[in-house]
Amino acid sequence: MNIKQWLQVEYLPIPLIALMALTRFHHFGDVLHLPDASLAVFFFAGFYRKKALFPFLLVLAGLIDYIAIANGTSSWCVSPAYAFLIPTYAVMWFAGRYCSAFNSLKMIELLTQFGVVTLAASAAFAISNGSFYVLSGRYPDLSWVQYFARVAQYYPPYVSSALLYMALGYGIIKLVKTLPAVAVNHKEV
Repeated sequence: MNIKQWLQVEYLPIPLIALMALTRFHHFGDVLHLPDASLAVFFFAGFYRKKALFPFLLVLAGLIDYIAIANGTSSWCVSPAYAFLIPTYAVMWFAGRYCSAFNSLKMIELLTQFGVVTLAASAAFAISNGSFYVLSGRYPDLSWVQYFARVAQYYPPYVSSALLYMALGYGIIKLVKTLPAVAVNHKEV
């Protein structure tokens, strides 16, 4: 596999699948585990416009959750609201598709994409958490104000992990794009 193949994104699904599989078991992470990268995985899958990857990643996410629950992870989040992960991840997918229109990694374009990812991750948070509040049946006597007060603590790690993975992803893209130039300069020396 050479750099040109990576730049043409022929092998993109492999690292995205691996990243999701390695991080999905612990949503916010801890000392031993990385935070869930699912939002970033759907963003980059959309960024590189791999249409068949969206349903595949949805099935993979469900399969990972099933395996995790079967092996002792809490099933607290599995409720009728679980179906709303589809629009949650679709928001990130379409944000990636929108950001793919930016052709360079210049600072102004990166800042714009950072803003788009922040908005998309915030919308994803509202969809997933709002649907859980309304449909899970776990909060029958809780007002919206009380619910927001409880859920607010989860918003910063939810959005920041998506932004962190986006920054790392863009760093890797920048590195991969500069490697051919470095190789040519190295040969000339």
